[in-house]
Amino acid sequence: MKLQPGREAVVQVSVATLWADPGAVRPVDGPALAAHPDIPAWIAGMDADQRVGDCVLTQLLLGERVLVTALRPDGWAQVVALGQPSAKLDPRGYPGWLPAAQLAPADEASPAGAPLVVDATATTLHTAPGGPAALAGLVPGTRLDPAGPPTGGWQPVRVPGHPDPRWAPEADLVGLPTGQPKPTEVLALAERLRDVVYIWGGLTGHGIDCSGLVHLAWRRFGVTLPRDADDQAGATTAVPLGEERPGDLYFFARPGRPIHHVGIVTAAPTAEERRMLHACYRQRRVLEEALPPERVATLVAVRRV
Repeated sequence: MKLQPGREAVVQVSVATLWADPGAVRPVDGPALAAHPDIPAWIAGMDADQRVGDCVLTQLLLGERVLVTALRPDGWAQVVALGQPSAKLDPRGYPGWLPAAQLAPADEASPAGAPLVVDATATTLHTAPGGPAALAGLVPGTRLDPAGPPTGGWQPVRVPGHPDPRWAPEADLVGLPTGQPKPTEVLALAERLRDVVYIWGGLTGHGIDCSGLVHLAWRRFGVTLPRDADDQAGATTAVPLGEERPGDLYFFARPGRPIHHVGIVTAAPTAEERRMLHACYRQRRVLEEALPPERVATLVAVRRV
């Protein structure tokens, strides 16, 4: 099978980056554009300004489904990321471009068991139990279909584009939850990403942005939130200011402007301070802190998932 416009496909690399336009990519983006992208090398090769370039829209994880809307002769595919809602851009999901070599036609075969999800900060798939590495850099929230029962601490999984199973350390995977997670569980997952560098459009433990941190933390527990902060505000429930609790969300906007930032509440508010965990554009990393005065001045909503 080949990729076809109008048909679904799946990401066959650990992390694929979705771009605003093929013409927007820069020489520094080479490692992210390869058929086998090296996201850590890509991030390491950028300076602080390049890490916040708006040519990147979001990122997609191994196995994530997309709708192919166009294919170009130069190897680019226009897609809609079906698992990343974005009401203001496309009701079907987040639209953008990525190298077609990072996709495989969707396989409708039934999995050999309940879905699994990566819980480790990073893990690698192998060709056999304890064998050579086949696919490195899988991140939390990556969903995998089992290809059979575990053996000796190794779990066989199906990987798009590969007929033979790959093997993951069983300890790095958990069953995909089916109920609503506890907010404290989600917060604990997000806390594990402290000090990860800020990358505009990032959605991994290699680099992440503010709404990416929120999306990924809930995605690990089987909850699909929109990709962007303003859409996340619209998809959650209002909480009166002063009644927030750990795991709720703070949203920020300047007067007359749409919401531009989101953070995860880490403590009940006091008369002296409010605290949150967030991917901070200014300090270019994920951190937990008391809201500084400039944040307090732009706090416009508390919401609950």
